[in-house]
Amino acid sequence: MKDLPKKVRDCMTKEVLTVRPEDPIRKVWELVEEKKLRRFPVIDGERLVGIVTDRDLRNATASSVVLTEKKYHDFLLDTIKVETIMTPNPRTVSPDTSIREAAKIILNMKVGGLPVVDGDRLVGIITETDLINAFISALAE
Repeated sequence: MKDLPKKVRDCMTKEVLTVRPEDPIRKVWELVEEKKLRRFPVIDGERLVGIVTDRDLRNATASSVVLTEKKYHDFLLDTIKVETIMTPNPRTVSPDTSIREAAKIILNMKVGGLPVVDGDRLVGIITETDLINAFISALAE
């Protein structure tokens, strides 16, 4: 059995797809469908200002009117901005946070991942998938 990585920097995803606060939520829907991802850090320049998830999108468009009126649904997707549905100032970790601590935060907060920041600059994301992949890799013979 190999050693598990010790720090977030050792198993985080460094290539992160992001969105901006002023982007329409249609952009996030398209990323969810195309990339099969569930969460996107929201950045203003390089500074992390929020996170938006597929759940946020579903909640924003889940009224019965939206489900029955396609033109209204399209209007919402093009009009509602990410900043209105994102979670501002999300919980973050640093690249030097231990894997154990990051896993505990994800478990206790019941979230699927955490943005990784250096100061206030986004440098990655650590997800449940990243943690499971590190665990599987450590178990490999």
